[in-house]
Amino acid sequence: MAAPRPATNVFTFRDARAVPDPVHEPVLEGPAVLVLDNGSFQLRAGWAGDGPKMQLRSVVARSRGGPRSLSRVGNDIPSLEPLRWLLRTPFDKNLPVNLELQELLCDHVFQRLGVTSQGCVDHPVVFTEAPCTPLHVRQMVSELLFECYRVPKVSFGIDGLYSLYHNKREALLTNAIVVSSGYHCTHILPVLNGRLDGKNCRRINIGGFHAVTYLHRLLQLKYPGHLSAITLSRMEEILHEHCYVPSDYMEELKKWRCPDYYEENVHKMQLPFSSKVLSSTVPSEEKQERRQQQLRRLQELNARRREEKLQQDQERLERLLYVQELLEDGQVEQFHKALMELNMDSAEELQSYIHKLSIAVEQGRQRILGDPIDGKPQTPETVGTETDEMEGISELEPLDSEEQIEPEKTSNVQPMFNVAEYHQMYLGTERIRVPEVLFQPSLIGEDQAGLAETMQYMLDRYPQEVQQELVQNVFLTGGNVMYPGIKARMEKDLLQMRPFGSTFHVSLAAHPALDAWHGASEWALQNLETDEGWISRKEYEEMGGEYLTEHVASNRYTAIRLPKPASRSAAAANSQETESVPQSSAAPS
Repeated sequence: MAAPRPATNVFTFRDARAVPDPVHEPVLEGPAVLVLDNGSFQLRAGWAGDGPKMQLRSVVARSRGGPRSLSRVGNDIPSLEPLRWLLRTPFDKNLPVNLELQELLCDHVFQRLGVTSQGCVDHPVVFTEAPCTPLHVRQMVSELLFECYRVPKVSFGIDGLYSLYHNKREALLTNAIVVSSGYHCTHILPVLNGRLDGKNCRRINIGGFHAVTYLHRLLQLKYPGHLSAITLSRMEEILHEHCYVPSDYMEELKKWRCPDYYEENVHKMQLPFSSKVLSSTVPSEEKQERRQQQLRRLQELNARRREEKLQQDQERLERLLYVQELLEDGQVEQFHKALMELNMDSAEELQSYIHKLSIAVEQGRQRILGDPIDGKPQTPETVGTETDEMEGISELEPLDSEEQIEPEKTSNVQPMFNVAEYHQMYLGTERIRVPEVLFQPSLIGEDQAGLAETMQYMLDRYPQEVQQELVQNVFLTGGNVMYPGIKARMEKDLLQMRPFGSTFHVSLAAHPALDAWHGASEWALQNLETDEGWISRKEYEEMGGEYLTEHVASNRYTAIRLPKPASRSAAAANSQETESVPQSSAAPS
């Protein structure tokens, strides 16, 4: 018989728990600028030039109608799964629309960063926003920062352009295409002459959230026996560490059909399981001793329950005897009233109950005084006060009198299957199928174009010479582009869509999830003393919350154009004209 093959490609879940953010020392010297990369998955915050001190999930655990003091934010929630039904986020897709939850996140960040100014945040703030942010969303955020925290000035910028500013500053000053894929959306941003071309931006409503939910559904359908162990947090861990993007999806699927390729590349995820199931090698003496201890515990519990039952029967017997004495003393009216309270109809029924209780009390006294206990222990019914004492007794097997006399025989029977292998999930084609939703949204039933198609559609809106300049700087950033192989996949797609012999260049951010914060920090330090890109409190009060000062990494500002209200005289003239029309039309023809 051949020896069993060693377990290969077996991975265990880390199930990492969040650690609460410490309170950092306040910045007292130098330009103290707060940088907040407000993402729908994570919020990254810190002082400009000092690195992101905080990275926390953009979620709040708050019960309905509960006070603010009971809310837990970000890393103060050790594990998201037990509180998944309580989690709230200020975001609708990639836009912060719930101002109250956004305020809780900002309160947590400013407190842990050591902001010491009383009653306000007396520091400039750089705040990231989504491309083509609606004006009412920027108005709410500006109102929160200026009215609630009374900051001196604010700058809004796009996270994808800040990441390009950090990695390839020279490309941001010319023409480029930024592909920014986040938790809920993927944006394709054309940059012309150093500024965002907002009219030709494109958004795909596919991101990391859709990949996580798709993987969650796939594995729950594949392993219905482990539904409770297949959690969203574990799906995120699989997505970050075990998935990849092939250069050719269909060719990669053909490779997975080969058994040898499958055995070499499948990842086996080990789910937690109870080690008690595997404990079949316990010595017989230890097992016998354990069974005797459990038997003694059962006997003690039975004795205690017999005492309680005897006490209850004695109290009830005394009450019935008292009612019988009422009849013997001639108190007939009180006797019948007591019978009604006891739900009895006659004195004969009362006498029958007294007789039965007397026998039960006498038998209970004899058992307590030392009557022999039956060979099989009577398992008591569990009550609320005995829950802790019954722990572990459910494992007791029925004991016969022969088992108490004869020693237990050792058994060398091996288990029918490996329990550890039963609690394993095999990740095969799921490793490539889940990231593929970014290029083929139809896999999850979304009626949208994929990344390559959308980029081709966007490029077709420009002349050929502008297209050639744009594809020379294709930049990938965002947390959803961290799959291995995504750069090679984009190069292959561009090779297919571009004319024969044309050139292009694709680059990937050094740290796709953090470079937006670093770019915003660098921009803040270089432009702190200038007015370009900053919105002062005076400008906010004069221009409104939707006002935006443009800079190299910002959105385009489009003012709200409302129709001017008509004067009273013009309104009166219009009303007279409308009244005269029906009069003239009523004249006979």
